[in-house]
Amino acid sequence: MKARVTVTLKSGVLDPQGQAIQGSLRSLGFAGVGAVRQGKVFDLDLGGAEATQAEAEVRAMCEKLLANTVIENYSIEITP
Repeated sequence: MKARVTVTLKSGVLDPQGQAIQGSLRSLGFAGVGAVRQGKVFDLDLGGAEATQAEAEVRAMCEKLLANTVIENYSIEITP
């Protein structure tokens, strides 16, 4: 079983790295790019866990380590 966790900043949280990327893209000639928000992706190999149990474990991982839930949102995708 595999899981993909995508972590992004909550709306309203300042994203200086996203702003720097946006500025760099514009300086490279990509003028049509609007706001840029950056995030992170974690790919996890969970062994043979059942999907419901795997999602619960990954949710606990997110709450304890992978995401700062004060300023970040996360989404979980489980695949066999």
